Amino acid sequence: MLKKILIGIVVMIVVLVAVVLVLVLKQPTHYQVERSATINAPAPVVFGLVNDFHKWDSWSPWAKLDPNMRTNFEGAPAGNGAMYSWSGNSQVGEGKMTITESRPSDLIKIKLDFIKPFAATNATDFVFTPAGNATNVKWTMSGDNNFIGKAFSLFMNMDKMIGSDFEKGLAQMKTVAEQAPSQK
Repeated sequence: MLKKILIGIVVMIVVLVAVVLVLVLKQPTHYQVERSATINAPAPVVFGLVNDFHKWDSWSPWAKLDPNMRTNFEGAPAGNGAMYSWSGNSQVGEGKMTITESRPSDLIKIKLDFIKPFAATNATDFVFTPAGNATNVKWTMSGDNNFIGKAFSLFMNMDKMIGSDFEKGLAQMKTVAEQAPSQK
């Protein structure tokens, strides 16, 4: 009798593991989070807030989560080759960003390397489109899910997890850009 119960438990565990594996493997390999906003400021003003990592604290949704976060700037002062690394509490983790392409008032591409809480590399793009006296800003982050990322996505949706931070950051960027001296 005990043998039949143990076999039954083993079979249930094997079936459960197989179901979880199938669910994990069905998760998408690629993900993308995208948000946009219209900012009532010219493209050069808005572009400057993103192209210079020294200005990110004024609008970044993560800068205020850890006032004791350690930051470091390397490479170019702004634009291509500029690097920014951070290390902070569990809300901000640890990582590094490098601007890989910068076209004034048009596009900024960033290689985003997370170290903690988990290692990942993502592509982050900012696209600036002039609209009269305003600028449309599109902020996109994309990446690939490995097995762990796919398992994580069973419980957390990247768009829901990061999207609200992008919205917050764009709202703060809007406030900073619209209050810039050249706007008054």
